[in-house]
Amino acid sequence: MKSGIIDYGGGNLQSVRNAVRALGHDPVLVRSPQDLEGVSALIFPGQGAFGDCMAALGRQQLTEALVSWIAADRPFFGICIGYQVLFAGSDENQGVRGLGVFPGKVVRFPSVPGAKVPHMGWNQAQLTNPEHPVWAGLGEAPFFYFVHSYFPVPEDASLVASRTDYAGLSFASAIQQGNVTATQFHPEKSQENGLRLIGNFLRRHAEPR
Repeated sequence: MKSGIIDYGGGNLQSVRNAVRALGHDPVLVRSPQDLEGVSALIFPGQGAFGDCMAALGRQQLTEALVSWIAADRPFFGICIGYQVLFAGSDENQGVRGLGVFPGKVVRFPSVPGAKVPHMGWNQAQLTNPEHPVWAGLGEAPFFYFVHSYFPVPEDASLVASRTDYAGLSFASAIQQGNVTATQFHPEKSQENGLRLIGNFLRRHAEPR
C-alpha cells in the first residue's frame, strides 16, 4: 500500500511531496497510467489554470485513468485544481472539458467591494461532518490556507464536506464521497491542520515507508 502524487508538470508538487514525506511516507510520482501500478492512495495537487491542467493530463494519457480510478472509489485526494477538474468545466477556460466525475461547474468569485480576488490567506472550513475519519481531530471549523479565484459549485449538495464564507457567499471548500476527498484550500500550506488532514487520509489508505 503506497501513495502516489500526480505530476502533470505544474502545480504545487514539491510542497505536497514534502508534506507526505514529513508524515513518514515515500510517495511515487505518477506521470502516466503505468505509474499507478501498486499505488493505493492518490493525491492530485495543483495550482494554475484549469485548461492547462486538462491539456497536460490529456498529453500524459491520465484523463481516462483518473476517471476510472475515482469511479472505482479508490482513495483520491484532490487539492485546488485537483478539486476543480473533477467537475464538467470552468469559467476560467470555457469550452475545456473537465473530468466530469461530479455534476457541477467551476465559477469565479464575483466583484465585491472590500473582497479581493484571488481569495488568499487563512479562512475557516465549516465542516458538515466533523466526525468523518478524514477530518478527525480538526474540530468543527478548522482554518486552512487558500489561494484561488475560482471555486466549484457542486450540483449534488450531499457531496459538500465543508463550506467557507468569502466575497458575500458561502462556497463548497471541500467535498467528500466514499474514498474521495477534495479541497479548494491547500493542506500542504496549512501547517498543523493541513498535515493532520493529509495524515488522516494516508492513515486509512497507505502505509508509511
